[in-house]
Amino acid sequence: MTEFGVGTYIRNIVRMLGRLDHENTYYLIGRVDKMQEIGGLPPNFINIPTQAPERSWQGYHEFRASLAGLRCDLVHVPNLFAVPRRLPCRYVMTVHDMLDHMSRTRERNGLMRSLHFQLTKRVLANAARVFAVSRFTKSEIEKLFEIPSDHIEVVYNAIDERFLHGHATQGDRDLIAQRYQVTYPYLLYAGRISAHKNVARMIEAFSALKAELEKEGIYQDLRFIIIGDDLSGNPDLRRTVVRSGVQNDVRFLGFVPIDALRIFYDLAKVFVFPSLYEGFGLPPLEAMAHGTPVIASNVSSLPEVVGNAAVLVNPENVFEIMRAIHRVLVDSTLRDRMKERSYKQATKFSWEKSVLRILEVYREVGQVGSNRAAKNDAVQSGVA
Repeated sequence: MTEFGVGTYIRNIVRMLGRLDHENTYYLIGRVDKMQEIGGLPPNFINIPTQAPERSWQGYHEFRASLAGLRCDLVHVPNLFAVPRRLPCRYVMTVHDMLDHMSRTRERNGLMRSLHFQLTKRVLANAARVFAVSRFTKSEIEKLFEIPSDHIEVVYNAIDERFLHGHATQGDRDLIAQRYQVTYPYLLYAGRISAHKNVARMIEAFSALKAELEKEGIYQDLRFIIIGDDLSGNPDLRRTVVRSGVQNDVRFLGFVPIDALRIFYDLAKVFVFPSLYEGFGLPPLEAMAHGTPVIASNVSSLPEVVGNAAVLVNPENVFEIMRAIHRVLVDSTLRDRMKERSYKQATKFSWEKSVLRILEVYREVGQVGSNRAAKNDAVQSGVA
């Protein structure tokens, strides 16, 4: 399990529903291990465990069988991978991005691509409401699938509250030094390692930056730490590191739990996130909650998410990325300004605000809530 992506969304949405709504009954359908990650919930949340892999025909039929006897008013499908068909009640769906219909479409032949597109379009059109995690994602849904604007609600993501536990203490610094042997200044990237994340260009920019810093005689021991998936599926990145001559200065740490990740965010000199495509992009906000300066892309949802608190760059220009990092490292006035703006930007997004809007939509489209509480109507939130 990683701390990135849809799992983060599900955990935080369900936890906040547990705090805000003690009236409706929620059935959480999904794998036992994923339910355990959510933690304790009030008694109006009932787990319906499944065994089969989620993205399989067996998983789909197990989900349908679990749902059949529950007499729910509404199903919340938390991502576009879980495509509902012939459900016994209305459903709402969260869309995190349109990546599956962009770069990944090249992996399918023409017929499969067309079938997948048409099925997705029908699923979105038949949803009682679609939740988009950013205005950018909403515009993508409208443009690609011709879904009416009033059918789509923008409900933002937010950071996990564990990133709000203050700055790193000396004990935190000792933990990072002992567990990960990190005692030097570093740039940081955290997130999945896949082509659209643009990690190869980050490495190339870091190599160019090291050459520049060496000429200036500053930050001689600067490293680049990459936190996320393991490298087994991305051998090209190792080759990029070797080709760029920074094999002694780039570290891939793989998965890091939140309790340690928050320390890495806090101690980083700069957080680098020039992704080519993001439906939302939580890691820059997580870094901003610690006042860490952020370099982000000027494309997709990232300008919307980071506002005026980050330095924006063309993600396809290695030297623009390098120059932005250099500027933030050496300009203390800019760093102070970015730190102040970062704290403010991170507070603009909250799970409480987002879940309150989700609850309003549940009541609008599922006719559940205080006006029908006596009938014990249930909202079903799929843990898929």
